[in-house]
Amino acid sequence: MPKTLYVPDHIAQAKDKPSVETAYVEQTDRVLDPSLIDKSLTERLPQPTGWRLLVMPYAGKAKTDGGIYIPDQAREREALATVVAYVLKLGPLAYQDPNKFGDNPEPWCEEGQWVCIGRYAGSRFKIDGGEVRIINDDEVIATILEPDDVKHV
Repeated sequence: MPKTLYVPDHIAQAKDKPSVETAYVEQTDRVLDPSLIDKSLTERLPQPTGWRLLVMPYAGKAKTDGGIYIPDQAREREALATVVAYVLKLGPLAYQDPNKFGDNPEPWCEEGQWVCIGRYAGSRFKIDGGEVRIINDDEVIATILEPDDVKHV
């Protein structure tokens, strides 16, 4: 039985460029909400629930100081085992648990800050633009100023 694909006109015109939205429609056989297409990637990022944080692992530089380009495969492998991440979002209950953080808990980190985390901490998943992880609030080991200050082991 043939399947009918319903997409907004502006997606149908860009048919030669496959996108996440058209792939989603093709896989689920549903009509995609047009209001979602106009949102930026940062607005469409998953919102961590409870005491969790959404972080993006540091992928490293694409080129060494000497001018040598690092292959994408090597950078992806390094990002998988990195201990440095950028905090994208905090869950609504992050750093609120008095049993873990005391009576007047203060956040260990904020959105937009670089942190050190456990090497393989959190749940990983890929999004358009890279990999993100959702970690628990107590998995943050330290905050740092620059991601290149911490060398991997």
